[in-house]
Amino acid sequence: MTFFILKQEYNLNRKKFALLQVQVNTIPMKIILHLFLLILSLSSCTNHTSQNLQPFDEKSSWFFSDFQKVDSINPILTPSSSIKFTCPVMNEDVNWEERNVLNPSAVVKDGKVYLLYRAQDKGGTSRIGVAVSNDGLHFEKMPEPVFYPDNDSMKVYEWNKRKGDDFVYKADCKSCYFDGVEDPRIIESEEGLYVMTYTAYDGETARMSLATSKDLLSWKKYGPILSDEKHKNTWSKSGAIVVEQTEDKIVAKKINGKYWMYFGDTNLFMATSEDLIHWNILENEENGNMISVLHSRPGYFDSRLVEPGPFALYGEGGINLIYNASNAANLNDAEIPKFTYAAGQALFQKDKPYKLIDRTDSYFIHPDKDYEKTGEVNEVCFVEGLVHFQGKWFLYYGTADSRIAVAVNIY
Repeated sequence: MTFFILKQEYNLNRKKFALLQVQVNTIPMKIILHLFLLILSLSSCTNHTSQNLQPFDEKSSWFFSDFQKVDSINPILTPSSSIKFTCPVMNEDVNWEERNVLNPSAVVKDGKVYLLYRAQDKGGTSRIGVAVSNDGLHFEKMPEPVFYPDNDSMKVYEWNKRKGDDFVYKADCKSCYFDGVEDPRIIESEEGLYVMTYTAYDGETARMSLATSKDLLSWKKYGPILSDEKHKNTWSKSGAIVVEQTEDKIVAKKINGKYWMYFGDTNLFMATSEDLIHWNILENEENGNMISVLHSRPGYFDSRLVEPGPFALYGEGGINLIYNASNAANLNDAEIPKFTYAAGQALFQKDKPYKLIDRTDSYFIHPDKDYEKTGEVNEVCFVEGLVHFQGKWFLYYGTADSRIAVAVNIY
């Protein structure tokens, strides 16, 4: 007669279960029972005393899975050379999205999906436009951008320093004149105020900045979030605020009396706020450095850098941060091209947002379509927009820094 005893085994990537086969006719039953109890005891001790991350479990429910790219309509937004806008800085008409459209945020408002997307003109200046949809798939663009560099106090952060009064665009310099307002991420406050983090780029430094709106169309700029003397020239890039899902709304979530945000590029850092406008960086009290809570990993798809995705979603199991990542030139994930942008997910403790408790070993979305593999920057899926709409999750992402696509999760 043969008994099978469940034994729990772990490796770096997956939780596995094996069956320990024991022959009763060779080992007394008493010994079998003692062995079974010992295995359970050791397993329990390992689970409670380990200082390492818990291994990734395919059956876990904390992460998003099964997003399906909507191939029949993707890409859902492409550049247009037919719509014009009078640039207040240049004081002339520009085809404000003729070069690229990319990296959108998304909001559900009045039963529709509003996509606020980055668009570039011929010279690479970025502005933010709006497209609206009744079904989350088919969008109609508004003719002019709603957020852009202007002759205001933020121009110094949003306009390329190379563009003087005698500026002449030279087509042989691909990215020399890039500037503007980039990569929006939008959430709501409890009072219904829309809060947008975005990148202000002056051609040298990408500064995480902030603006607010009551209607998604008219915005008030607050400027760089890291505005103190110590950090004002930090390449802070982008930020994802911790939120909670309330039906189809994504609302900022206070934890321990504060709002929390993950931000940065290459490594991810954290900041807290009392009002969603003014933020304080989490620093090491010993050396004064910003505290990194998520970093790149040699040998993985995120071996080069990590950067926030849409928002960080609070739930009973923890805080799920979808993040963008790039594959390094070497010591990387050899199954995808170097410098590939793909997206992963990380889980942080719900009452300690700085404490990482789990992380996926691989990406859940990556470039495998022609429009994702070739463009302004090749091999890019960059996720920034996520909404719950009509019983589904819609994920919006930039493809090859040139177009916008959608993937849908039905649960």
